[in-house]
Amino acid sequence: MRRHFHSVRLLANGAPRERRGWPVVVYLNHSAWWDPLVCLLLARQFFRQRDSYGPIDADALQRYQFFRRLGFFGVANGTVRGAADFLDQARGILAAENSALWLTPQGKFADGRARPLRFQSGLGRLARRTRRAAFLPLAIEYTFWEERLPEVLLSFGEPLFFEAARPLSAPESTQLFESALASVQDQLAAASQRRNPEEWQILLRGHVGTNRVYDLWRRARAKFHGRAFRAAHSDL
Repeated sequence: MRRHFHSVRLLANGAPRERRGWPVVVYLNHSAWWDPLVCLLLARQFFRQRDSYGPIDADALQRYQFFRRLGFFGVANGTVRGAADFLDQARGILAAENSALWLTPQGKFADGRARPLRFQSGLGRLARRTRRAAFLPLAIEYTFWEERLPEVLLSFGEPLFFEAARPLSAPESTQLFESALASVQDQLAAASQRRNPEEWQILLRGHVGTNRVYDLWRRARAKFHGRAFRAAHSDL
């Protein structure tokens, strides 16, 4: 990811909050192909003591076998059998207290600004059927600031705790999840527009500058004029 992004940033007040002894479901908006790799980075940084899993289209898993080694399991999208298999596998994963399940409940790529947020039914059904779990919203935004490469901006919301006795239907749970994530997305978008570096924790630094040839010319020009060379275009 260092090759393709200028930075990966977490909103300073957006770090994940957990409760010991509860399995975690991290659900996020599905903006880009990069989402699974961002989740892997976050799993290693914040959920290292947990076993992480995530569903992926069964056909895609056949093409990209390396995802299997990273904890992804195949699901036949758009089929009744696939939905049932997902719920069975997800419930089995969440039976372990140290598990983390990463989900994109929109089920397709969608612009992060699209409102109202619409989820497929699987997340609400999972909340209804699992014994207990903490559901943690995660907002992701990919945007360009002042460098050639884009930024990855992230923020977790407050966890929603579900137990078997919770008297919410699957549609009611889905609406609750949609509202929680949309709120986190709106807060993230507002912070993105402010571009205040003090509001962010940098999780990963990528490349700066324009390209190798042009940066060599910039370096030589700076040296000729007796100035220090800076590859970055700003302090962000």
